[in-house]
Amino acid sequence: MAYDLRTEVQIAGVWSTISNHVYTRAPVVIERGRREEDSAVGPSKARFQLNNRDFRYSPDNPRSANYGLLGPNTPIRFSVAGPESYLATTGASADIIATPDHSSLDIVGDIDVRVELTADWNRPAAQTLIGKWSSIDGNRSWLMRIVNGQLYFVWSPTGLSADAFFAFINLPYLPRRSAVRATLDVNNGSGGWTFSLYKAASLSGTWSLIGSVGFAGVTSIFSGTAALQIAPTQVTTSETRLPFVGRLHRAEVRSGIGGTVVASPDVRGQAVGATSWVDSAGRAWTVAGAATVTNREYRLHAEVSSWPTRGDVAGRDIHVPAEASGILRRLGQGKKALDSTLRRRLPAVGAPVAYWPLEEGKDAVQGYSPLPGVAPLSVTGFTFAADDTLPGSSSLPKISAAAAMRGVVPTYPGTGQWHVAYMGYTQATPAGVTKLLEFTTTGTARRITFTAQPGLVEMIGYNAAGGTVFTISLVESDFNGHWTGVDLTAAETGGNVRYEVNWTVVNGPSYVGGATIAGTAGIVTSIDTNFGALAADMRIGHVGVFPSSDTLPYRLGDNGWRGESASNRLDRLGTEESIPIEAGNAAIFMGAQRPDKLLTLLGECAAADLGVLYESRDRLGLMYRSRNSFYNQGIALTLDCNAPGEVAPPLLPAPDDQRIRNDRTVTRVGGSSGRAVDETGPRSIQPPPAGVGPYDDSRTLNLDTDSQAEPIAYWLLHMGTWGEARYPTVRINLAAAPHLIPAVLALDIGDRIQIVNPPTWLPPGPIDLIVEGYTETLRPPSWDIVLNCSPAGMWTVAVLDDPLLARPDTAGSTLASGVTSTATTLSVATSTGPLWSTTDEPYDIKIGGEVITVTTMTGTSSPQTATVTRSVNGIVKAHSSGAVIHPSQPARAAL
Repeated sequence: MAYDLRTEVQIAGVWSTISNHVYTRAPVVIERGRREEDSAVGPSKARFQLNNRDFRYSPDNPRSANYGLLGPNTPIRFSVAGPESYLATTGASADIIATPDHSSLDIVGDIDVRVELTADWNRPAAQTLIGKWSSIDGNRSWLMRIVNGQLYFVWSPTGLSADAFFAFINLPYLPRRSAVRATLDVNNGSGGWTFSLYKAASLSGTWSLIGSVGFAGVTSIFSGTAALQIAPTQVTTSETRLPFVGRLHRAEVRSGIGGTVVASPDVRGQAVGATSWVDSAGRAWTVAGAATVTNREYRLHAEVSSWPTRGDVAGRDIHVPAEASGILRRLGQGKKALDSTLRRRLPAVGAPVAYWPLEEGKDAVQGYSPLPGVAPLSVTGFTFAADDTLPGSSSLPKISAAAAMRGVVPTYPGTGQWHVAYMGYTQATPAGVTKLLEFTTTGTARRITFTAQPGLVEMIGYNAAGGTVFTISLVESDFNGHWTGVDLTAAETGGNVRYEVNWTVVNGPSYVGGATIAGTAGIVTSIDTNFGALAADMRIGHVGVFPSSDTLPYRLGDNGWRGESASNRLDRLGTEESIPIEAGNAAIFMGAQRPDKLLTLLGECAAADLGVLYESRDRLGLMYRSRNSFYNQGIALTLDCNAPGEVAPPLLPAPDDQRIRNDRTVTRVGGSSGRAVDETGPRSIQPPPAGVGPYDDSRTLNLDTDSQAEPIAYWLLHMGTWGEARYPTVRINLAAAPHLIPAVLALDIGDRIQIVNPPTWLPPGPIDLIVEGYTETLRPPSWDIVLNCSPAGMWTVAVLDDPLLARPDTAGSTLASGVTSTATTLSVATSTGPLWSTTDEPYDIKIGGEVITVTTMTGTSSPQTATVTRSVNGIVKAHSSGAVIHPSQPARAAL
C-alpha cells in the first residue's frame, strides 16, 4: 500500500514541503492524547530524522540555506492525502466561496437550506454559515449562523436590517463533522410562519428534527441581488459576525421545503487547489481569499524546539534526529501566573486614561499604573496585600485612619463626559460622614466627593468657589458588608450635565441615582482623597478614570467571571491569550478565575466538567471534548477480529484495579464537599469477596456552587466502579487493512470504537471502547496505529422514551426456578421494585453474562412468565434458581 506522507515546515512564514529530506530508514512516530496508564493528556510528539548533508537544518551554520530562518518552536506539520476534498475556511471575511445572484436564488417564499460542515458548533463567538446577505443595508435577504450552541436563521422582508426577523433553536451535541438543515415556512396555514431545524450525519443521511418555532403573522424574504456566500460577514451595531472556521464539505439551497435545488456546492470531488467550479444546479462558485480546496488530512501540527545536528568528523551521514511537540509543551514552559481578571480586563476595556490596580505586594509604598505616562498613585496609610477576598482581583490594600491617596490624571481630549470607578469594601456603616473618594475636574463641579454615613451614600459636587452645585443622596442599600463596584459619571446634554452615582454589589444588585444641572462636565484632572478616621479598615482597589460615561469596565471581571460555563471560559482565555481553542459545549458553571498559570486555568475547566483538553491536529491550537459529548455517541470505527490487519495482536484485556475508586469526595474550591460511596456492589468498599475493599479518592474542583459537588462525586463513583475490563491498547495495521484508512483519518480523541468477533477466550463482544490517545508509526508502505483506550459502556446514559435506554435497572428480580441452556420459557420473580413490562417487548435482559431477548412477558403479579430467545451474545449456559436478572442496558442518569 502506498500513501502520501507529507512533511512541511514553516520557513519565513511560508509552508515548505520537506518530505524528500525525511529519512525513511527511521519512521515518523506521532503520539497524541493520553498515553497508556497516564492520568492526563500531555503534549503531542513527533520523532523523525532529516537528511542534513547540505546543512539546511543547521540554523546556526552560515552555510545553511535556512540560516537565521529556523529556530526554537519552528512550526511543522504532517499530513496524508484524504479520501475527498474539502474547503478549508479560516474565519476571515475574505476567505469564502460565492456564486453571483441568479433569478433561481431570489427566493421570497419557503426556503430549505442545508450545510455539511466540520466546525466548532458551540463556539461562543458568532459564526456565519451561508446566506444572501449583502454588506450594504437594503440588500439583505437571509442568513444562517451559529453562536454558543444555537443556530439562528435571519431574514428580512424588505432588505433592511431594521426590518429583519430571526429565529433560533438550541443545538444538541453535534460531532464536528455534521449536517444541519433549516427550513422557513413563510405561511404555515395558520396565519403565521414556522422555522424548523434538523440534524444528520451528512447531507445524505436521515434528517431528525431538533425543534420548531413559529410566530403569528406571515412573512416573506427580500428578493435581493446579493451573492450567495459561504459565508457572508454580518455587521451589526454591536459586533461583526465572521464566517465559520473549519471545513465545508457540501451545501444545498432549495426553493420550497424539500423543493427544487437551486444551489449545491459539493467540494468533495473538486480537484485540489481548484478555484472555481459549476455545481449540479448550474451555479458557478469562486474561491476567494485564503480559503483553499484541499484533501490534506493532518496527523499533527507541532513545533520543533531544537535542531540537533549529528554526524562524524568526516562529514558522513549528517542528519538531524528531530523531535516536535504540540503547543501544550510551549504553554507549559511559562511559570508566570496570569493576572487577575480585573487586571486583565483593564486597560483593554473602557480605554482608561488613568488606572491604578493597587495589587502590589505587602512591602509596596505606592500604587503602580500599567498605563504608559501615568505616574504612580502616591499613598499613605495603606497596608498592601491585606485582603484577597475579591474574586476578580489579587490581594488589595486596607487603609488606616490617616490614609490618603493622590494621583495625577494626564490631560486627555475632552468628550463632554467622564467616569471614575473603584472597587471597595466597607465592613459596616460608618458612625458619621466618611469620605470614600475625592477627585477634581475642569467642569462646573471642580471637586467631587463620594461619602457614606448612617443610612446614606452621597455624591456631592463643589464649584471653584467651594459652593455646592449638586448633591445625589441614595439610601445605603447593600453598600456595606460587600465588595462593591462604584461608578461615578458625568455626561453633557446640550447646556446641561447629568451626574450619576451607581454601585453594584459583586454577584448582587445595582443601585443608581443622579442629578442634572446647567454646566459642563470637563475632564478629570486628579484623584485627591484624604479618607478620614472613620474609613479605617476599608479595602480599595482598581481605581480608574475613563473618558466615556457609558462603559462598565469592571462588570464580570469583578467576580472573576464566576458562573460562566467551562466552554465560555476556555474560549475567553484562548481569545485573551491568542491561542485557538475549540471549546466544546461544556455547560458546567465555574467558580471564580483566580490568578494562576494558563494551563492550570484551562485544566480547571476540564477537571470541573470531566472532559478532555487536547491538541488539535489541524492547527497549532487546543480542542476541548466536553463530558456530554461522550454520552451515547455513535461508533466512529468498527474493527473485526476476523478481518486481516483490523485488530493486530496483541488484544489483551487488563482486568486490574487501576481505575477502581469506590469512595469519591469532591470539594468546591473555598466551599463545601460532596461524597459518594459504593457500599454494596461487586466493586464496593466491602472486603472481598463481597466487594474489593476501599479505594478512596478526593478532588478539589473550581465550581460555582456547593450543590455541584455531590452529583459530580456520584458520577465519578459510577466511573470508578464500572465493571468492564480495560483494553489499554488496540493495534491496527493499516498496510494490511487500507480500507480502514478513511475512518481512521477521521478518528480523534474521545471517539468510540467497537471491536466485533473477539476470540472466544475473551468475553463476548462487541467490545466498546473510547479512544484516549494513540501512537502511529508511518514509514511507507507500513502504517501502524496503536490506540490507547478505556471502556465506553460507562458513557451510555438514559434517554427519555427510548425503548432501550429508558429502562431502569431492577434491584429485585431473579429466576424463580432454574433453566437449562436451551429453555425458552423463564419464570421471573420480582421481590422489590416494579414488575417487568408486558407491553413494550421485545427487550433484552442479562442473566449470568448471557444476553436474552424477551419476546413476550405475561403476568400481573410475581412470578411472571417470559418467552425468550436465548444466547443473543453467543453465551450458552444453564442458570440456577435465584440467578439475578438485569436489563441488558440499564438506564443510567447522566450527570
